[in-house]
Amino acid sequence: MTNPRVPNVAGINPTIPAPPHTASVEQLTAVQDRLTGWISDLTTLHDLTERLTRSAGLDDALDEVLSAGAALVGARRGLLALAPADGLGPERTIGLGLGRADLGQIETVPRSSSSYTRLLDGLGPSAPSDPPGQSAQSTEPGTPDSQTSDARSPARTPSGTGPLGGPPTARPGIAHPDIALDVRLAPRHREVAARLGFGASYSVPLTTHTGIRVGAAVWLYDEPAEPDARQRHLLDLYTRCATEELARQLELTRARRAVATVCEELLPQRLPRVPGVRLAVRHRTGPHGGGDWYDALPLPEGALGLAVGGVTGSGPGTVAAMGRLRASLRAYAVMEGEDPVAVLSDLELLLRLTDPARSATALFGYAEPGRRRMVLAGAGHCPPLVTGYGRTEYVETTLSAPLGMLACWEAPSVEVKLRPGDTLLLYSDGLLHRTGEGVDRASARLLASVADAPPEARDDPEALIDHVLGEVLPGGRDRAGGREDVVLLAARF
Repeated sequence: MTNPRVPNVAGINPTIPAPPHTASVEQLTAVQDRLTGWISDLTTLHDLTERLTRSAGLDDALDEVLSAGAALVGARRGLLALAPADGLGPERTIGLGLGRADLGQIETVPRSSSSYTRLLDGLGPSAPSDPPGQSAQSTEPGTPDSQTSDARSPARTPSGTGPLGGPPTARPGIAHPDIALDVRLAPRHREVAARLGFGASYSVPLTTHTGIRVGAAVWLYDEPAEPDARQRHLLDLYTRCATEELARQLELTRARRAVATVCEELLPQRLPRVPGVRLAVRHRTGPHGGGDWYDALPLPEGALGLAVGGVTGSGPGTVAAMGRLRASLRAYAVMEGEDPVAVLSDLELLLRLTDPARSATALFGYAEPGRRRMVLAGAGHCPPLVTGYGRTEYVETTLSAPLGMLACWEAPSVEVKLRPGDTLLLYSDGLLHRTGEGVDRASARLLASVADAPPEARDDPEALIDHVLGEVLPGGRDRAGGREDVVLLAARF
């Protein structure tokens, strides 16, 4: 319905007041615009935090935080320093759009001038030359200086209500909006900025909700610039969640490192020297600490015992079981190593009595280098591979169930005649599993990689192992990307 029109009377054009609902429509439009902005901000934060939670590990999470922060504040480059306050590490510095040489130059900036190192040192956002007790974030909201930045106030965070209706940023950042004109910064700081081509920076601390410092991050602008209140608030909301995730990844990394260290300490620290044999080994512990192991021990009368095996499961309990199993096998090998079947029979009985809930695989070989003879017995383990001039083949050990699952010992030993220059390869099933293929195809890949080894690799067990790992697990997959342990032991006679 239209409003009634009042006619002109005696040349008077009466002023018609605006409909009462006009102001309400304008207010509603403003509210809708604000809600749209809030929804957009929430969607952005949700997407970024979801990507962070899908990180494969600590290094991946650090890269994700640095990239997400750059997108939120509108920067192209950045730097994140992981430096836990407890000093237990790990410590590292990563860059976004910065090479190793660039990071090295930034490290030469004095700590009293560099914003992120000031945060790491707990000095807060005060500028280097601020009077005692005066913070560079002390401007009051509503004053002109709280809305603009110049060279006289290089390190402050303006107050203001952030988007989403939240309070101002509680974790103060350090802004250097124009580094070239900021005379309070160290000359080296301005020199490095000019050399690397960035004109401004914005740094924030990375601390958990309990106040524990994890590190600090700084984002670099190509030209003089400064994030606005909305960008700062979004970054603060994101870093609150991201820091908790980094702290969790940090604890996981420490735990895995501790398990890997214990696992390595339970294995031989060095390979023995036995006349007539050259040994080489590679052992990679999975991220969860698996139970794959190896051993090489000199035995009486110049003999050599070689063993590989694996305990089912992962984690500290599996590592402990692996250590007990390996230590027991060494004892049995010294007592009756000439009979590998007896060694594994004793190991089977021990596992059944002391840890009946577990199963394990093992392969033990008794080698006599002087006679070029080796006797092997296996319990559910992958067959070894022998390669030399004119042959590359698997040693057909009798199929047997794993240790702890045998009704009786039914696997006899097999004798291998070694020729001069032959190399015996013993490995764990983790080597096959990390290929991501079926056992048959992975075994064929392993055989082909050994058969195609160049002559210089065949004469050197170290070179042969490196060649095999590079062919079977290309792209460094022997070190990362797999949950299983990897063991590869080579003995050249």
